[in-house]
Amino acid sequence: MPLIPFERENAREGGSPWKLKSWQTIIKDKDHGWSPLLWVVYLGFFFIDPVVSHAGVRIWLLDLAGATVFLFLYFGLFALESPRTAIHIGGMLLLGMLFLPINAGACTFFIFASAMLPFSVNTQAAAFLGLAIVALVGAIEGLLLHLNGWTLFYAAVFPMIIGAGNTVFAERNRMNRKLRKANEEIEHLAKVAERERIARDLHDVLGHTLSVITLKSELAGKLMDRDPQRASREIHEVEEISRQALSDVRDAIRGYRSQGLLAELARAKSTLETAGLTVQCDAAASMNIPAMQESILSLAVREAVTNIVRHAHARTCRMRIEQQNGSCRLEISDDGRGWNGNEGNGLRGMRERVEMIGGTLQRIGVSGTTVTITLPLKTTVMQTEGAD
Repeated sequence: MPLIPFERENAREGGSPWKLKSWQTIIKDKDHGWSPLLWVVYLGFFFIDPVVSHAGVRIWLLDLAGATVFLFLYFGLFALESPRTAIHIGGMLLLGMLFLPINAGACTFFIFASAMLPFSVNTQAAAFLGLAIVALVGAIEGLLLHLNGWTLFYAAVFPMIIGAGNTVFAERNRMNRKLRKANEEIEHLAKVAERERIARDLHDVLGHTLSVITLKSELAGKLMDRDPQRASREIHEVEEISRQALSDVRDAIRGYRSQGLLAELARAKSTLETAGLTVQCDAAASMNIPAMQESILSLAVREAVTNIVRHAHARTCRMRIEQQNGSCRLEISDDGRGWNGNEGNGLRGMRERVEMIGGTLQRIGVSGTTVTITLPLKTTVMQTEGAD
């Protein structure tokens, strides 16, 4: 007897019980596909008895009517968007009870009911309870009708065997559905995390770059009359920075954003000096920092420098990076006006990246601002899906 993997969870709760699914939806179902058409051929056993016994027209008409009702009940479980499974399976059992006195092949209805029952309930206990009821009904009716041993076997015992086997497959289907739902949720979370990553990176890339472009454009405007040559150089740098910004945006979308921490520190120093700050940068010429940590630190430097240029009104800035005890520590401090308010998008994104790999970020906004980032140098398990 067939396995008939019907998914009760696929039905829309509260929907119309008579609304049909599309044909494409039925045949593309991951669990049963074309199998309902294949296994319905077992209905042929229902017609063996009238053929062998040379039944009259009345019996044939009754049998055809019963088969028609069965087909509606059977295909309804697969074709209806909100099938009432208790009605469908109960209807099959009732057909077996009604036709067993005139057609021994009605045992087929008991078997179909038992085969489909495990797939229409949510637990194995409920499936075994339903199978016991089907077997009990078949056994009682068979004994009352004084059916022979084989007919009694096919009405009561064989449905239990088929149903018990299908219970295993029904449990596997339920686990597969849970796994699919979990995978879909993971995929959704990964997409959300990737959108958030791109949003953070574009904020850092464009925020920093546009600040530099604005700064250099203002400087070039002031130098236009006093020092045309330097003004021309500043405008040329604005063009180069604009081109680099376009490349950075493309890199951010691809997921790679940094040319190296030392290169980022050098750009940061140049930007701050252009803004009129005195800059001290303490960093070793060669550092062995993993790529992920280096990318996060580079973006942190970029965001911190952007904030200093925009908001700090500082005169001096110090950037220092060191490695010790299996960790890397970046400190950026300025002597500006400080800030103890709420974190903006840039600082919040910086903190998310740092904490994502088990690092810490501290900000002190008294007598200037000091941002300290500590990252573990060993590869760690990221705490957020879709991380950089």
